[in-house]
Amino acid sequence: MRFVLRILKALALLLVLVVIAAAGWLFIRPPELLRVGDGYAAKIVCSNVFIAGREAEDVLHDDVQAPGSPLLRLVRVSVDRDNDRVTARFMGLFAPSYALYRGAFGCTSVSDGNFEAAANAVPFDPPAKVQANDALWPKGEGTGDQQDGKIAVLLADTGVAGPAMRAIVVVRDGRIVAEAYGPGFSAKTPLIGWSMTKTVNATILGRLMLGGKISFDDENLLAQWKNDARARIKVSDLLGMESGLAFNEDYGDVADVTRMLYLNPDMVSLPANAPMEAAPGQRFRYSSGTAVLLSRIWMDRVGNTQGAFSYPHDALFSPLGMTSAVFELDARGTFAGSSYLYATAHDWARFGQFLLQDGVWNGQRLLPEGFVGAMRTPTAASNGRYTQGQAWLAGPGDGSSAEAGLPEDTFWLTGHDGQSMAIVPSANLIVVRLGLTPSWLNYQPQVLLKAILAVLPQPRGPPQQAGSQRQTQPLP
Repeated sequence: MRFVLRILKALALLLVLVVIAAAGWLFIRPPELLRVGDGYAAKIVCSNVFIAGREAEDVLHDDVQAPGSPLLRLVRVSVDRDNDRVTARFMGLFAPSYALYRGAFGCTSVSDGNFEAAANAVPFDPPAKVQANDALWPKGEGTGDQQDGKIAVLLADTGVAGPAMRAIVVVRDGRIVAEAYGPGFSAKTPLIGWSMTKTVNATILGRLMLGGKISFDDENLLAQWKNDARARIKVSDLLGMESGLAFNEDYGDVADVTRMLYLNPDMVSLPANAPMEAAPGQRFRYSSGTAVLLSRIWMDRVGNTQGAFSYPHDALFSPLGMTSAVFELDARGTFAGSSYLYATAHDWARFGQFLLQDGVWNGQRLLPEGFVGAMRTPTAASNGRYTQGQAWLAGPGDGSSAEAGLPEDTFWLTGHDGQSMAIVPSANLIVVRLGLTPSWLNYQPQVLLKAILAVLPQPRGPPQQAGSQRQTQPLP
Protein backbone atom coordinates (compact mmCIF):
# COMPACT_ATOMS: atom_id res chain seq x y z
CA MET A 1 0.00 0.00 0.00
CA ARG A 2 2.87 2.36 0.87
CA PHE A 3 4.44 1.57 -2.49
CA VAL A 4 1.21 2.55 -4.27
CA LEU A 5 1.05 5.81 -2.29
CA ARG A 6 4.64 6.63 -3.21
CA ILE A 7 3.82 6.01 -6.88
CA LEU A 8 0.75 8.25 -6.68
CA LYS A 9 2.75 11.00 -4.97
CA ALA A 10 5.42 10.75 -7.61
CA LEU A 11 2.84 10.97 -10.38
CA ALA A 12 1.20 13.95 -8.70
CA LEU A 13 4.56 15.69 -8.42
CA LEU A 14 5.32 14.91 -12.04
CA LEU A 15 1.95 16.34 -13.05
CA VAL A 16 2.63 19.52 -11.10
CA LEU A 17 6.03 19.86 -12.74
CA VAL A 18 4.51 19.33 -16.19
CA VAL A 19 1.86 21.98 -15.50
CA ILE A 20 4.52 24.42 -14.25
CA ALA A 21 6.71 23.74 -17.28
CA ALA A 22 3.79 24.15 -19.68
CA ALA A 23 2.75 27.39 -18.00
CA GLY A 24 6.31 28.67 -18.19
CA TRP A 25 6.49 27.75 -21.88
CA LEU A 26 3.19 29.48 -22.61
CA PHE A 27 4.33 32.52 -20.70
CA ILE A 28 7.80 32.84 -22.23
CA ARG A 29 7.31 31.49 -25.76
CA PRO A 30 3.60 31.21 -26.54
CA PRO A 31 2.77 29.50 -29.86
CA GLU A 32 1.98 31.77 -32.77
CA LEU A 33 -1.54 30.35 -32.94
CA LEU A 34 -2.32 31.67 -29.45
CA ARG A 35 -0.79 35.04 -30.28
CA VAL A 36 -2.91 35.26 -33.44
CA GLY A 37 -6.04 34.35 -31.50
CA ASP A 38 -5.39 36.94 -28.82
CA GLY A 39 -4.48 39.54 -31.44
CA TYR A 40 -7.73 38.89 -33.28
CA ALA A 41 -9.77 39.11 -30.08
CA ALA A 42 -8.13 42.34 -28.93
CA LYS A 43 -8.57 44.02 -32.33
CA ILE A 44 -12.20 43.02 -32.91
CA VAL A 45 -13.26 43.91 -29.37
CA CYS A 46 -11.46 47.26 -29.55
CA SER A 47 -13.07 48.32 -32.83
CA ASN A 48 -16.56 47.26 -31.82
CA VAL A 49 -16.35 48.88 -28.38
CA PHE A 50 -14.85 52.20 -29.43
CA ILE A 51 -16.31 52.59 -32.94
CA ALA A 52 -19.66 50.77 -32.76
CA GLY A 53 -20.36 51.36 -29.06
CA ARG A 54 -21.00 47.71 -28.22
CA GLU A 55 -20.29 45.89 -24.95
CA ALA A 56 -16.95 44.12 -24.77
CA GLU A 57 -18.28 40.80 -23.45
CA ASP A 58 -20.98 40.71 -26.13
CA VAL A 59 -18.38 41.24 -28.83
CA LEU A 60 -16.06 38.62 -27.33
CA HIS A 61 -18.83 36.04 -27.21
CA ASP A 62 -20.73 36.82 -30.42
CA ASP A 63 -17.98 37.98 -32.77
CA VAL A 64 -14.86 36.20 -31.54
CA GLN A 65 -15.78 33.02 -29.71
CA ALA A 66 -19.07 31.77 -31.19
CA PRO A 67 -18.01 31.49 -34.85
CA GLY A 68 -14.32 30.73 -34.35
CA SER A 69 -11.87 28.12 -33.10
CA PRO A 70 -12.71 26.40 -29.79
CA LEU A 71 -9.44 27.82 -28.41
CA LEU A 72 -10.94 31.30 -28.67
CA ARG A 73 -13.43 30.36 -25.95
CA LEU A 74 -10.52 30.44 -23.51
CA VAL A 75 -9.55 34.02 -24.41
CA ARG A 76 -10.33 36.77 -21.92
CA VAL A 77 -10.28 40.50 -22.65
CA SER A 78 -10.02 43.65 -20.58
CA VAL A 79 -10.84 47.19 -21.71
CA ASP A 80 -8.85 50.15 -20.39
CA ARG A 81 -11.01 53.13 -21.32
CA ASP A 82 -8.68 55.60 -19.64
CA ASN A 83 -5.87 54.68 -22.03
CA ASP A 84 -8.04 53.54 -24.99
CA ARG A 85 -6.60 50.01 -24.94
CA VAL A 86 -7.86 46.46 -25.06
CA THR A 87 -5.81 43.49 -23.85
CA ALA A 88 -6.55 39.87 -24.69
CA ARG A 89 -4.93 36.86 -22.98
CA PHE A 90 -5.35 33.13 -23.44
CA MET A 91 -6.96 31.79 -20.24
CA GLY A 92 -6.56 35.32 -18.91
CA LEU A 93 -2.82 34.68 -18.45
CA PHE A 94 -0.87 33.86 -21.60
CA ALA A 95 0.19 35.30 -24.96
CA PRO A 96 -1.03 38.85 -24.27
CA SER A 97 -1.95 40.94 -27.28
CA TYR A 98 -3.14 44.49 -27.47
CA ALA A 99 -5.18 46.92 -29.52
CA LEU A 100 -5.09 50.69 -29.32
CA TYR A 101 -7.92 53.09 -30.17
CA ARG A 102 -6.74 56.14 -32.16
CA GLY A 103 -9.89 58.20 -32.54
CA ALA A 104 -10.88 58.92 -36.14
CA PHE A 105 -8.49 56.18 -37.30
CA GLY A 106 -10.18 53.46 -35.24
CA CYS A 107 -8.24 50.65 -33.58
CA THR A 108 -4.98 49.00 -34.46
CA SER A 109 -3.41 45.74 -33.39
CA VAL A 110 -0.28 46.46 -31.33
CA SER A 111 1.31 43.03 -31.41
CA ASP A 112 4.66 44.22 -30.06
CA GLY A 113 3.17 46.21 -27.18
CA ASN A 114 4.85 49.40 -28.44
CA PHE A 115 1.97 51.78 -27.79
CA GLU A 116 4.14 54.87 -28.16
CA ALA A 117 5.19 53.95 -31.70
CA ALA A 118 1.61 53.09 -32.62
CA ALA A 119 0.27 56.34 -31.19
CA ASN A 120 2.94 58.42 -32.93
CA ALA A 121 2.40 56.73 -36.30
CA VAL A 122 -0.65 58.88 -37.06
CA PRO A 123 -1.12 62.66 -36.97
CA PHE A 124 -2.76 64.28 -33.98
CA ASP A 125 -5.13 66.33 -36.13
CA PRO A 126 -7.31 63.84 -38.05
CA PRO A 127 -9.84 65.21 -40.57
CA ALA A 128 -13.02 66.54 -39.04
CA LYS A 129 -15.99 64.25 -39.54
CA VAL A 130 -18.97 65.59 -41.45
CA GLN A 131 -22.15 65.37 -39.41
CA ALA A 132 -25.10 63.36 -40.69
CA ASN A 133 -28.41 65.13 -41.37
CA ASP A 134 -32.07 64.23 -41.84
CA ALA A 135 -32.26 64.92 -45.58
CA LEU A 136 -33.43 62.12 -47.82
CA TRP A 137 -30.80 59.45 -48.47
CA PRO A 138 -28.21 59.63 -49.99
CA LYS A 139 -27.84 63.31 -49.06
CA GLY A 140 -28.87 62.47 -45.50
CA GLU A 141 -30.19 59.65 -43.37
CA GLY A 142 -33.90 60.06 -44.12
CA THR A 143 -35.62 57.24 -46.01
CA GLY A 144 -39.01 58.87 -46.60
CA ASP A 145 -42.08 56.74 -47.28
CA GLN A 146 -40.74 54.73 -50.22
CA GLN A 147 -40.44 51.43 -48.36
CA ASP A 148 -41.39 48.50 -50.58
CA GLY A 149 -43.75 46.16 -48.73
CA LYS A 150 -42.90 43.10 -50.81
CA ILE A 151 -39.19 43.49 -50.22
CA ALA A 152 -39.77 44.16 -46.52
CA VAL A 153 -41.53 40.80 -46.25
CA LEU A 154 -38.51 39.11 -47.85
CA LEU A 155 -36.10 40.75 -45.43
CA ALA A 156 -38.14 39.45 -42.51
CA ASP A 157 -37.73 35.88 -43.77
CA THR A 158 -34.64 34.40 -42.08
CA GLY A 159 -34.29 31.85 -44.85
CA VAL A 160 -33.83 34.70 -47.32
CA ALA A 161 -31.95 37.18 -45.11
CA GLY A 162 -29.68 34.46 -43.75
CA PRO A 163 -28.56 33.53 -40.23
CA ALA A 164 -27.03 36.19 -37.96
CA MET A 165 -27.96 39.01 -40.32
CA ARG A 166 -27.07 42.40 -38.85
CA ALA A 167 -28.09 44.81 -41.59
CA ILE A 168 -29.67 44.73 -45.03
CA VAL A 169 -30.24 47.83 -47.16
CA VAL A 170 -31.89 47.67 -50.58
CA VAL A 171 -31.45 50.65 -52.92
CA ARG A 172 -33.48 51.02 -56.12
CA ASP A 173 -33.29 53.98 -58.48
CA GLY A 174 -31.14 55.89 -56.01
CA ARG A 175 -33.46 55.51 -53.00
CA ILE A 176 -33.59 53.12 -50.06
CA VAL A 177 -36.69 51.01 -50.65
CA ALA A 178 -36.28 48.56 -47.76
CA GLU A 179 -33.96 47.87 -44.84
CA ALA A 180 -33.78 45.51 -41.89
CA TYR A 181 -31.54 45.07 -38.87
CA GLY A 182 -30.69 42.26 -36.50
CA PRO A 183 -31.26 42.48 -32.73
CA GLY A 184 -28.95 45.04 -31.16
CA PHE A 185 -28.08 46.72 -34.47
CA SER A 186 -29.54 49.72 -36.30
CA ALA A 187 -28.99 52.13 -39.16
CA LYS A 188 -26.54 53.97 -36.88
CA THR A 189 -24.27 50.98 -36.13
CA PRO A 190 -20.91 50.99 -37.96
CA LEU A 191 -20.16 47.47 -39.21
CA ILE A 192 -16.99 45.95 -40.59
CA GLY A 193 -16.84 45.16 -44.29
CA TRP A 194 -13.81 42.87 -44.08
CA SER A 195 -12.71 42.29 -47.70
CA MET A 196 -15.30 44.70 -49.09
CA THR A 197 -12.66 47.17 -47.87
CA LYS A 198 -10.44 46.04 -50.76
CA THR A 199 -12.81 47.57 -53.31
CA VAL A 200 -13.03 50.83 -51.36
CA ASN A 201 -9.25 50.92 -51.14
CA ALA A 202 -8.99 50.39 -54.90
CA THR A 203 -11.44 53.25 -55.42
CA ILE A 204 -9.31 55.57 -53.29
CA LEU A 205 -6.43 54.73 -55.62
CA GLY A 206 -8.78 55.52 -58.50
CA ARG A 207 -9.31 59.00 -57.11
CA LEU A 208 -5.56 59.55 -57.47
CA MET A 209 -5.74 58.30 -61.06
CA LEU A 210 -8.19 61.07 -61.87
CA GLY A 211 -5.49 63.57 -60.97
CA GLY A 212 -2.82 61.75 -62.97
CA LYS A 213 -0.73 60.79 -59.92
CA ILE A 214 -0.82 57.07 -60.66
CA SER A 215 -1.86 54.80 -63.52
CA PHE A 216 -2.69 51.18 -64.22
CA ASP A 217 0.64 50.73 -66.05
CA ASP A 218 2.96 52.14 -63.40
CA GLU A 219 5.88 49.88 -62.43
CA ASN A 220 8.76 50.18 -59.89
CA LEU A 221 6.17 50.57 -57.17
CA LEU A 222 8.26 49.97 -54.03
CA ALA A 223 11.86 50.82 -53.22
CA GLN A 224 12.69 47.25 -52.15
CA TRP A 225 11.63 45.98 -55.58
CA LYS A 226 14.02 48.25 -57.48
CA ASN A 227 16.61 45.72 -58.62
CA ASP A 228 14.67 42.48 -59.06
CA ALA A 229 11.80 40.93 -61.00
CA ARG A 230 9.22 42.55 -58.73
CA ALA A 231 10.03 45.91 -60.30
CA ARG A 232 7.95 44.77 -63.30
CA ILE A 233 4.79 44.37 -61.23
CA LYS A 234 2.23 46.91 -62.42
CA VAL A 235 -0.59 48.58 -60.53
CA SER A 236 -2.99 46.63 -62.77
CA ASP A 237 -1.36 43.36 -61.65
CA LEU A 238 -1.99 44.20 -58.02
CA LEU A 239 -5.57 45.35 -58.66
CA GLY A 240 -6.35 42.08 -60.44
CA MET A 241 -4.62 39.90 -57.81
CA GLU A 242 -2.15 38.78 -60.49
CA SER A 243 1.10 40.18 -59.12
CA GLY A 244 2.86 36.81 -59.03
CA LEU A 245 3.79 37.33 -55.35
CA ALA A 246 3.45 34.34 -53.05
CA PHE A 247 0.89 34.79 -50.26
CA ASN A 248 -0.99 32.28 -48.10
CA GLU A 249 -4.58 33.43 -47.47
CA ASP A 250 -5.61 30.35 -45.44
CA TYR A 251 -7.42 31.54 -42.30
CA GLY A 252 -7.57 28.06 -40.78
CA ASP A 253 -4.05 28.26 -39.35
CA VAL A 254 -1.16 30.64 -38.81
CA ALA A 255 -0.58 31.85 -42.35
CA ASP A 256 0.68 34.93 -44.16
CA VAL A 257 -2.64 36.70 -43.80
CA THR A 258 -2.98 36.13 -40.04
CA ARG A 259 0.68 36.98 -39.43
CA MET A 260 0.21 40.20 -41.37
CA LEU A 261 -2.96 41.23 -39.55
CA TYR A 262 -2.14 40.16 -36.00
CA LEU A 263 1.61 39.59 -35.57
CA ASN A 264 3.29 42.28 -37.71
CA PRO A 265 3.05 45.91 -36.53
CA ASP A 266 4.13 46.86 -40.07
CA MET A 267 1.67 44.99 -42.31
CA VAL A 268 3.48 46.04 -45.48
CA SER A 269 6.66 44.16 -44.60
CA LEU A 270 5.40 40.63 -45.24
CA PRO A 271 3.83 41.06 -48.70
CA ALA A 272 6.49 43.56 -49.80
CA ASN A 273 9.19 40.97 -49.11
CA ALA A 274 7.29 38.00 -50.53
CA PRO A 275 9.05 36.03 -53.28
CA MET A 276 7.75 35.77 -56.83
CA GLU A 277 6.03 32.48 -57.67
CA ALA A 278 4.91 33.45 -61.18
CA ALA A 279 5.38 36.20 -63.72
CA PRO A 280 3.10 39.24 -63.24
CA GLY A 281 -0.26 38.76 -64.91
CA GLN A 282 0.03 34.99 -65.23
CA ARG A 283 -1.51 33.61 -62.02
CA PHE A 284 -4.48 34.64 -59.89
CA ARG A 285 -3.85 34.50 -56.15
CA TYR A 286 -6.33 36.15 -53.83
CA SER A 287 -4.18 38.10 -51.40
CA SER A 288 -4.97 40.50 -48.59
CA GLY A 289 -1.29 41.40 -48.73
CA THR A 290 -1.86 42.79 -52.22
CA ALA A 291 -4.47 45.23 -50.91
CA VAL A 292 -2.16 46.45 -48.15
CA LEU A 293 0.56 47.02 -50.76
CA LEU A 294 -1.90 49.13 -52.76
CA SER A 295 -2.56 51.21 -49.63
CA ARG A 296 1.13 51.85 -49.16
CA ILE A 297 1.57 52.71 -52.82
CA TRP A 298 -1.24 55.25 -53.01
CA MET A 299 -0.18 56.77 -49.67
CA ASP A 300 3.34 57.21 -51.05
CA ARG A 301 1.94 58.85 -54.18
CA VAL A 302 -0.08 61.33 -52.14
CA GLY A 303 3.28 62.30 -50.68
CA ASN A 304 2.48 64.70 -47.86
CA THR A 305 2.14 62.64 -44.68
CA GLN A 306 -0.82 64.56 -43.29
CA GLY A 307 -2.42 64.54 -46.73
CA ALA A 308 -2.07 60.77 -47.04
CA PHE A 309 -3.83 60.18 -43.72
CA SER A 310 -6.69 62.52 -44.60
CA TYR A 311 -6.95 61.43 -48.24
CA PRO A 312 -9.66 58.72 -47.85
CA HIS A 313 -11.84 61.21 -46.01
CA ASP A 314 -11.14 64.17 -48.29
CA ALA A 315 -11.23 62.29 -51.60
CA LEU A 316 -14.04 59.80 -50.99
CA PHE A 317 -15.88 59.67 -47.69
CA SER A 318 -16.66 63.39 -47.39
CA PRO A 319 -17.82 63.90 -51.01
CA LEU A 320 -20.12 60.85 -50.75
CA GLY A 321 -21.43 61.81 -47.31
CA MET A 322 -20.09 58.63 -45.69
CA THR A 323 -20.10 60.28 -42.27
CA SER A 324 -19.68 57.04 -40.29
CA ALA A 325 -16.71 55.63 -42.23
CA VAL A 326 -13.66 54.69 -40.15
CA PHE A 327 -10.71 53.36 -42.15
CA GLU A 328 -8.21 51.77 -39.76
CA LEU A 329 -4.42 51.67 -39.99
CA ASP A 330 -1.71 49.29 -38.89
CA ALA A 331 0.60 50.14 -35.99
CA ARG A 332 3.09 51.87 -38.30
CA GLY A 333 0.64 54.05 -40.19
CA THR A 334 -0.47 52.17 -43.32
CA PHE A 335 -4.18 51.86 -44.03
CA ALA A 336 -5.33 48.24 -43.67
CA GLY A 337 -6.78 48.25 -47.16
CA SER A 338 -7.43 44.53 -47.03
CA SER A 339 -9.91 44.39 -44.20
CA TYR A 340 -10.61 47.22 -41.80
CA LEU A 341 -13.27 49.67 -42.86
CA TYR A 342 -16.23 50.23 -40.55
CA ALA A 343 -19.34 52.05 -41.79
CA THR A 344 -23.09 51.95 -41.34
CA ALA A 345 -25.14 49.98 -43.83
CA HIS A 346 -26.42 53.30 -45.21
CA ASP A 347 -22.85 54.40 -45.90
CA TRP A 348 -21.87 51.08 -47.46
CA ALA A 349 -24.90 51.57 -49.72
CA ARG A 350 -23.69 55.08 -50.61
CA PHE A 351 -20.46 53.57 -51.84
CA GLY A 352 -22.42 51.05 -53.91
CA GLN A 353 -24.53 53.83 -55.41
CA PHE A 354 -21.33 55.67 -56.33
CA LEU A 355 -20.10 52.64 -58.28
CA LEU A 356 -23.52 52.16 -59.88
CA GLN A 357 -23.24 55.73 -61.12
CA ASP A 358 -19.87 55.01 -62.75
CA GLY A 359 -17.92 57.12 -60.26
CA VAL A 360 -20.12 60.21 -60.65
CA TRP A 361 -21.60 61.91 -57.58
CA ASN A 362 -23.82 65.00 -57.57
CA GLY A 363 -22.96 65.49 -61.20
CA GLN A 364 -19.21 65.49 -60.59
CA ARG A 365 -16.92 62.79 -61.95
CA LEU A 366 -14.71 61.50 -59.13
CA LEU A 367 -13.24 58.46 -60.90
CA PRO A 368 -11.64 58.30 -64.34
CA GLU A 369 -13.70 57.15 -67.27
CA GLY A 370 -13.34 53.37 -67.38
CA PHE A 371 -12.32 52.79 -63.76
CA VAL A 372 -15.65 51.28 -62.72
CA GLY A 373 -15.55 49.43 -66.03
CA ALA A 374 -12.39 47.74 -64.76
CA MET A 375 -14.37 46.61 -61.72
CA ARG A 376 -16.75 44.86 -64.12
CA THR A 377 -14.08 43.38 -66.41
CA PRO A 378 -12.84 39.85 -65.63
CA THR A 379 -9.21 38.86 -65.42
CA ALA A 380 -8.20 35.88 -67.50
CA ALA A 381 -6.14 34.29 -64.75
CA SER A 382 -9.14 34.16 -62.36
CA ASN A 383 -11.25 32.28 -64.94
CA GLY A 384 -13.62 35.23 -65.09
CA ARG A 385 -14.42 35.30 -61.37
CA TYR A 386 -12.37 38.31 -60.26
CA THR A 387 -12.03 41.69 -61.93
CA GLN A 388 -9.42 44.26 -62.84
CA GLY A 389 -10.63 46.50 -60.00
CA GLN A 390 -10.71 44.38 -56.81
CA ALA A 391 -14.31 43.19 -57.16
CA TRP A 392 -16.03 39.89 -57.97
CA LEU A 393 -18.14 38.91 -60.95
CA ALA A 394 -19.07 35.65 -59.22
CA GLY A 395 -20.90 35.83 -55.92
CA PRO A 396 -19.74 33.73 -52.96
CA GLY A 397 -19.53 30.06 -53.84
CA ASP A 398 -20.98 30.47 -57.34
CA GLY A 399 -19.81 30.67 -60.91
CA SER A 400 -20.70 33.56 -63.18
CA SER A 401 -23.81 35.66 -62.62
CA ALA A 402 -25.45 34.05 -65.65
CA GLU A 403 -24.75 30.58 -64.25
CA ALA A 404 -26.29 31.67 -60.94
CA GLY A 405 -29.44 32.91 -62.69
CA LEU A 406 -28.63 36.59 -62.08
CA PRO A 407 -28.35 39.49 -64.53
CA GLU A 408 -25.06 39.25 -66.40
CA ASP A 409 -23.95 42.73 -65.36
CA THR A 410 -24.08 41.90 -61.62
CA PHE A 411 -20.85 42.45 -59.73
CA TRP A 412 -20.04 41.97 -56.07
CA LEU A 413 -18.12 43.19 -53.08
CA THR A 414 -17.71 40.35 -50.60
CA GLY A 415 -16.10 39.93 -47.20
CA HIS A 416 -15.36 37.44 -44.44
CA ASP A 417 -18.25 36.05 -42.37
CA GLY A 418 -21.03 36.94 -44.78
CA GLN A 419 -20.47 40.57 -45.81
CA SER A 420 -21.69 41.30 -49.32
CA MET A 421 -22.83 44.01 -51.69
CA ALA A 422 -24.47 43.16 -54.99
CA ILE A 423 -24.57 45.89 -57.65
CA VAL A 424 -26.90 45.29 -60.60
CA PRO A 425 -26.71 48.22 -63.06
CA SER A 426 -29.45 46.84 -65.36
CA ALA A 427 -31.91 46.87 -62.44
CA ASN A 428 -30.63 50.12 -60.87
CA LEU A 429 -30.25 47.98 -57.76
CA ILE A 430 -27.88 47.66 -54.81
CA VAL A 431 -28.27 45.10 -52.04
CA VAL A 432 -26.02 45.43 -48.99
CA ARG A 433 -26.05 42.51 -46.57
CA LEU A 434 -23.89 42.57 -43.42
CA GLY A 435 -23.75 40.05 -40.62
CA LEU A 436 -21.77 37.40 -38.80
CA THR A 437 -22.43 34.44 -41.05
CA PRO A 438 -19.39 32.11 -41.35
CA SER A 439 -19.05 30.10 -44.54
CA TRP A 440 -19.74 26.83 -42.72
CA LEU A 441 -23.36 27.96 -42.34
CA ASN A 442 -23.62 27.60 -46.15
CA TYR A 443 -25.60 30.79 -46.68
CA GLN A 444 -25.14 32.56 -50.00
CA PRO A 445 -26.38 36.13 -50.59
CA GLN A 446 -27.48 35.19 -54.10
CA VAL A 447 -30.62 33.81 -52.41
CA LEU A 448 -31.46 37.29 -51.16
CA LEU A 449 -30.64 39.00 -54.46
CA LYS A 450 -32.70 36.56 -56.52
CA ALA A 451 -35.70 36.96 -54.23
CA ILE A 452 -35.54 40.76 -54.47
CA LEU A 453 -35.15 40.73 -58.26
CA ALA A 454 -38.18 38.44 -58.53
CA VAL A 455 -40.51 40.98 -56.88
CA LEU A 456 -39.17 44.10 -58.58
CA PRO A 457 -41.14 45.77 -61.37
CA GLN A 458 -39.39 46.15 -64.70
CA PRO A 459 -36.58 48.73 -64.88
CA ARG A 460 -37.99 52.23 -64.91
CA GLY A 461 -35.35 54.10 -66.87
CA PRO A 462 -31.92 55.49 -66.00
CA PRO A 463 -30.79 56.03 -62.42
CA GLN A 464 -31.30 59.29 -60.64
CA GLN A 465 -27.87 60.68 -61.47
CA ALA A 466 -26.45 60.98 -64.95
CA GLY A 467 -23.66 58.67 -65.97
CA SER A 468 -24.65 55.69 -63.85
CA GLN A 469 -25.60 53.49 -66.80
CA ARG A 470 -22.70 54.35 -69.06
CA GLN A 471 -21.10 51.20 -70.42
CA THR A 472 -17.44 51.78 -69.77
CA GLN A 473 -14.34 49.93 -70.84
CA PRO A 474 -11.33 49.35 -68.58
CA LEU A 475 -8.51 51.82 -68.82
CA PRO A 476 -5.56 50.70 -70.90
